[in-house]
Amino acid sequence: MATTFKYKAMDESGRMLRGTIDAANPADLERRLAKQGLDLISCRGAAGRRRLFGAGRVPRHELVNFTFHLEQLIAAGVSIVDGLRDLRKSIAHPRMHELAAEMVTSIEGGRTLSEALSAFPDVFGSVYVSMVRVGEQSGRLAQILGDLVAMLRWQDELAAQARRVLLYPVFVGVIVIPAVVLLMVLLVPQLTGLLAVTGGTLPVHTKILLAVSGFLVDWWSLVLAAPVVTVAGLTLAAGVSRKLRYLLDGLALRLWVLGPILRKLKIARFANYFALMYASGITVLESIALSRELLGNAVLEEALTDVHRRIADGGGISSSFARSWLFPALVVRMLKVGETSGAMDQALLNVSYFYDRQVRQAIGGITTLLGPVMVLVIAALLGWIVISILPPLYAAVTAFPV
Repeated sequence: MATTFKYKAMDESGRMLRGTIDAANPADLERRLAKQGLDLISCRGAAGRRRLFGAGRVPRHELVNFTFHLEQLIAAGVSIVDGLRDLRKSIAHPRMHELAAEMVTSIEGGRTLSEALSAFPDVFGSVYVSMVRVGEQSGRLAQILGDLVAMLRWQDELAAQARRVLLYPVFVGVIVIPAVVLLMVLLVPQLTGLLAVTGGTLPVHTKILLAVSGFLVDWWSLVLAAPVVTVAGLTLAAGVSRKLRYLLDGLALRLWVLGPILRKLKIARFANYFALMYASGITVLESIALSRELLGNAVLEEALTDVHRRIADGGGISSSFARSWLFPALVVRMLKVGETSGAMDQALLNVSYFYDRQVRQAIGGITTLLGPVMVLVIAALLGWIVISILPPLYAAVTAFPV
């Protein structure tokens, strides 16, 4: 029975390497590492530790680089094992370096590349593995890897655009919100006693300001903890209750401004995956089933489940999508043309382009408007504080005889 060992080894250039690998015993481990050009220095069992902590996150750009270089090596006629060995020597990311070493061992043990990849579902998802498997079976592995590189880069661009939308409000919030809270907690309470000497009735907006300030002073710990506890509680509950997850995902799609963009973004991702899998030779039903898992939204997953069921029952592709609320009429027409002409993969790529363009335009519009809107919100907030304090403060100062 194989045991997972955590090892320390030295390569031919004298560089120290650390990683984990499955072997029957230390002697078998030493032989496996020797095949990779490594000299074993020390090792210890790491089976339980690896399951809990070994699945480190791999950034998308590292996965893009790995796939791109593997595609280039295979296209140049280099064998998969030799290509992975070359990549292992040049990869700087520790997790990817470890994965390359373990894949070499798996393939030398008789597994295919897709089988070796499937051992790491946290890094190589089901779509990635399925497309590589089709590439192996069809003899078009280099082409499939090139398609995966294009898909991953496209995802990276969309993710970068989404981050740009959130960057400005987050930056402003980190700077402005703490400053406002400090004013409410430190400055406003000190003015309360001074405002009381006026003897007159304070304006309503000043009373509201003093009430908010008092609440923050008395319950600051609750104010800080409430968002964290609420988000953590909803996340855990949504992981247990599918009904709650469905409700939250539905609310996310109905959010003002952001909801429609989120929906288009996820559909663009689905269409892109679907197009590449269909073009690589994966069946329509399997393509829908695999890409459905990538949406990350229970409402959209249910809609595609209905489409999948209709097609499985003998319905046409375009007619099955037409009966779903998920896609507008223009997209259904694209699918119908692709179904009629036999160029369904191109039709799906057109769907992806259609949504991708709408998402980019929407994000560009939000980015343009976000700056002025945030400035107005900040100005209104600070203006409310100033107007609520200065007139009563002036009245309090003038109440003292000179």
